[in-house]
Amino acid sequence: MPGGELLSEMGEIIKEFLIESNEGLDRFDRDLMALEQEPRSRELLDSVFRAIHTIKGTGGVLGYEKLVALSHVGESVLSRMRDGTLALTPEIATTLLAMADALRSMLQQISGDGGEADADHSAIQERLAELLIPQTQRPQLQRDPQTTIAAEVPRLGEILVASEVCAPEDVHVAMNQQREGDPRRLGEILVAAGVAEPSAISEGLKTQSEHHEVASNTLRVDVSLLDKLMNLVGELVLARNQVLQFTGTEKDSGFLGTAQRLNLITTELQEGVMKTRMQPIGNVWNKLPRIVRDLSVGCGKQVAVEMEGAETELDKTILEAIKDPLTHMIRNAVDHGIELPAVRTAAGKPPEGRLLLRAFHEGGQVNIEVSDDGAGIATEKLKARAIAKGIVVAEQAARMSERELLHLAFAPGLSTMEQVSNISGRGVGMDVVKTNIEKIGGTVDLQSVPGKGTLLRIKIPLTLAIIPALVVTSGGERFAIPQVSLIELVRCDGATRAIEDIHGACVYRLRGSLLPLVYLNRELRLPEPASSEAVNIVVLQAADRQFGLVVDEINDTEEIVVKPLSKQLKPVSCFAGATIMGDGAVALILDVLGLAQMTRVVSESDGRSSANRADAAVAAAVGRESWLLFRVGKQGRMAVPLSLVSRLEEFAADDVERAAGQEVIQYRGRVMPLIRLGAVLGYEGTDAGSKLPVVVYSSHGRNVGLVVDEILDIADESAAVEQDRHTGLLRGAAVLQQRVTDLLDVPALLVAQRLNEEQGARA
Repeated sequence: MPGGELLSEMGEIIKEFLIESNEGLDRFDRDLMALEQEPRSRELLDSVFRAIHTIKGTGGVLGYEKLVALSHVGESVLSRMRDGTLALTPEIATTLLAMADALRSMLQQISGDGGEADADHSAIQERLAELLIPQTQRPQLQRDPQTTIAAEVPRLGEILVASEVCAPEDVHVAMNQQREGDPRRLGEILVAAGVAEPSAISEGLKTQSEHHEVASNTLRVDVSLLDKLMNLVGELVLARNQVLQFTGTEKDSGFLGTAQRLNLITTELQEGVMKTRMQPIGNVWNKLPRIVRDLSVGCGKQVAVEMEGAETELDKTILEAIKDPLTHMIRNAVDHGIELPAVRTAAGKPPEGRLLLRAFHEGGQVNIEVSDDGAGIATEKLKARAIAKGIVVAEQAARMSERELLHLAFAPGLSTMEQVSNISGRGVGMDVVKTNIEKIGGTVDLQSVPGKGTLLRIKIPLTLAIIPALVVTSGGERFAIPQVSLIELVRCDGATRAIEDIHGACVYRLRGSLLPLVYLNRELRLPEPASSEAVNIVVLQAADRQFGLVVDEINDTEEIVVKPLSKQLKPVSCFAGATIMGDGAVALILDVLGLAQMTRVVSESDGRSSANRADAAVAAAVGRESWLLFRVGKQGRMAVPLSLVSRLEEFAADDVERAAGQEVIQYRGRVMPLIRLGAVLGYEGTDAGSKLPVVVYSSHGRNVGLVVDEILDIADESAAVEQDRHTGLLRGAAVLQQRVTDLLDVPALLVAQRLNEEQGARA
């Protein structure tokens, strides 16, 4: 048995074996459960067989006898399934999954001290062996592990069998000929025997070489090395920002060109390093169907799992942080949400419940949704439990909106389960979800309809290392506000008339809604500015609540490197970290949620927020969306979803240049193409003034400027789109602010513009 001596001598080999084996077991779980749904899939069956066969083969080379013995019995079962003499049943699937868990525990022990686990897995081996007893027509499969057909088949043979070029028996005969002294290669023997065509052998060899090529083009890198590289890139970004500080006053063309080149290289390097840390969320999701299967079997339920957007990528640090919250969400959905088959049938539902996992990018964040079609959440029952537990008092609960009652599910120690089980009932799940998500700068939202189902949505940032932020000045100090919390910027003149005092709270009437105001100078005890008629309001989102942060100046947006706070400042809830600005000064990063809680804008006990939260819930229910309204031409009134807008800018017409026959402008160290909407859409009366209002649209790291004639307003309304007005560049029309408004299809516009450019280049 290998021990510490072997681990020291062959450390790298064993480490590689552990990584590949764990990956193989994850793939085994996923494909085996898929095989239950598609029992005739030869591809899935071959995949699960190869996973165990590879673990057994490599484990045998390294001398792990217990691991080989267990995997050999499982491989024999899978071999019978490949031969068609054994059909996959729920009992066999459960036993094979138990075998995979036992192999994982062995690998865990090997990773600790290099030796195999002391635990006894003979019971699982016996259960697997029992599955083989009825099959007596192939006794050779019970031979020693070193002499089984599957173990002797080389990769080419596996490829030929998997592609149904020849039968396993043909490969076995050819291998026996080689052992008896036949010098020919496997493919030559099969062709001479007439069981395979030369073209099929060539295709098999090509597939084999492709596998080798893929393996040679990949490289495993330790996460700690990536973290160190990310820190160095962060320092480079800070140095780049400092260099760019001088470009505004420097006239030396050589220096400006070098700074421009440095900016470009730093940006590309940053994007490249970020991509090395990005992983698809499917890496976490792949383990969830196994959890659902085990839970549903234990609960006597039937649950089908569907996944959308598994390719959505996240930073590895964030991916690790959401593993536990996602597991809690899945367990709650199966145990609390999905009903028993008999209950579902009585309610007119199909006996099999549906659990949907969905992920997508939106506004610089990742949205993850977990929805089920179960019984939903009974808010009255939740309220009664909260009162009984002393979480809220009866008078306070009576004033709560439906949305606030739902959010009681996140209170620690609160559960609606009548009995405590080994799955749930202790009330320690949803509060863990909320706490862990908020630790990484995310938010959690819960929606439920009794009898129909529940939707749990979390929003999290793409990364925590380098983030876009809005830089503001207040009381002579600079602060950074993460853009993920930023809704819009408002500058109002005649502020004394626009700002009102309601029950001792300052509010601003923004498009018919009352926006609570927080004065940053007052909260942080900073010097008050000299009296000014203009007030700068940064509209922010904290949890499900919007509020306005009043600051002295709004500077600009830039990418900042997040630095953790020292232990002395960590208890201050309104700061999330610090960053170094371009001039070398340190700026604190505001924690929007912490600031809102400190100023009681967001508070579960604040009765004044009930009405606004109810309004937000109603707005979400009717599909309300934020729209940017603008004018093109004399009377062309148009809108785009505000989520598509990166920034609003105004450029001097004299700054517009041309490159490759297209109008461009220098923007944030890059060349940004401009599209004049009036000319593209054929609107008459386009104003070619000295100032160009531009809507900046960002896609895949590139900016495009849409030149309009006037920015009108931002509207929060539900838009009923009239599809009969749909054209190539318009999604249709809708009534916004009581006026008919065309809805611009920005992606279609960019595609059409690209096609025009390509046609012009060919001409």
